Order: sequence, then structure tokens, then C-alpha cells
Amino acid sequence: MLYKRHEIRRYGFHGTSHYFVYRRAVELLGGREENLKVITAHLGNGCSITAVKDGKSVDTSMGLTPLEGLVMGSRCGDIDPSIILHVMGREELNLSEANTLLNKHSGLQGLSGISSDLRDLIEESDKGNDHAKMAIEVYCYRLKKYIGSYAAAMGGLDALVFTAGVGENSPLVRARACEGLEYMGLELDEEANAAAVGKEILISKPDSRVKVFAIPTNEELVIARDTARIVLESRAAK
Repeated sequence: MLYKRHEIRRYGFHGTSHYFVYRRAVELLGGREENLKVITAHLGNGCSITAVKDGKSVDTSMGLTPLEGLVMGSRCGDIDPSIILHVMGREELNLSEANTLLNKHSGLQGLSGISSDLRDLIEESDKGNDHAKMAIEVYCYRLKKYIGSYAAAMGGLDALVFTAGVGENSPLVRARACEGLEYMGLELDEEANAAAVGKEILISKPDSRVKVFAIPTNEELVIARDTARIVLESRAAK
């Protein structure tokens, strides 16, 4: 079995960010973790989404490497594996070149041919650039599809959290990712969503069954706390 021989497993990434915003969401929801179903979406130049049920991560979009999952700034996310083999043959790419293509020249960069920065694409989309519009549509569609699939995997959803550069600062992405999810009890507050730029705020309507938050992440604080805990435990063990 190759996965055993080569130690292939799903590692997942952005763990400190997902942990921080999940813990903060639990606090905002009253502190209860039992029977709680939360999805956290870390959206920056790198993007990942995690499903947390009863306080435990049950699925996350990145795998062995950060390449899998959502469309990102320059990473492709999920694609048919045969695509890269097809392109390698046609373009006569070696392994290193193919790796660079998947990680540095795909995603929003590859789809738009303009930029890996979503802000640039929104600006170009507003000017009528069809490639920028398409890249944004694919980015948001993939995000919404993951939200729906994780809600299905957990048997429901109580809260959705957006974080990181795009998640904290882009009302457009949040609105498009939540569009059409009213069937699961998620109702976005348009005014609150528009106001949520770089600050912690509830962006769902008061009577929305699924609560939606924009929560700024703080990975440095998680690392500092973990470091302090490890040092204290090490001293106590001596």
C-alpha cells in the first residue's frame, strides 16, 4: 500500500488560525461545545476550510500539502489529477516545473491571467473584465460547495466563521459564499456584512438559525500560549 510506504496522510494546514477563531466562536455562542457544529473558513492567499463537530476537527480541505481544496491565490486547489499529466505532456514540463505551475501560477492567478490578489480582481471585474469575473465566480462557488458538503458531513450547521485577509475584509466573497444557503437556516445581514471589515462582528440576521461571524484571526497568540504552556509543563516535570 503506497500510502503506508510513503507515509501519505491528510495533515491539514492553518491549524492555529482555525483553532483560534473556533474557540472565539464558541465563546460568542455561549461556551457550549456538545452537539455544536461549526465551519471555519480561513481565506487569504492560501485558503482552507474546516468542519468542527463537538469540539473536534472532522474534516479539513488541505491534505498532504497545502495544494488541495479551495481555489487560492496561486494554488489550484481540487482538480482532476489527469489534468496535470495532460499539461505536462503537452508543455513538456518536468516534475519541478509542474509543481511550480500548480503552486505558483494556478488558482486566481491562473484563472484570471491578471493577479493572485482578490482585491485586484474585484477592481478589474468592476471594470468589466470577464476573466476577473470568472475567477471570482469559481473562487466563491468552490467555497460555497465546501460549506454545503461539510454541513452535510456533520448533519447540520450551527455557525460559520470567516477569517484571514479575504475572510475578514471581503463582504463580496462572504455574501456570494452564503448566497443560496437560506435552505439550511443561514440568513446573512447585508448591512452587518458590509460593515465587517477587519473587525469581529456577527454578520447573520438576528433570527438566522445558523450564526455567521467575521472574526480576525490571531495565530501568533495561539503560538505564544502553546509555547508558554510547553515551557511551564517542562519546568514542572523536572
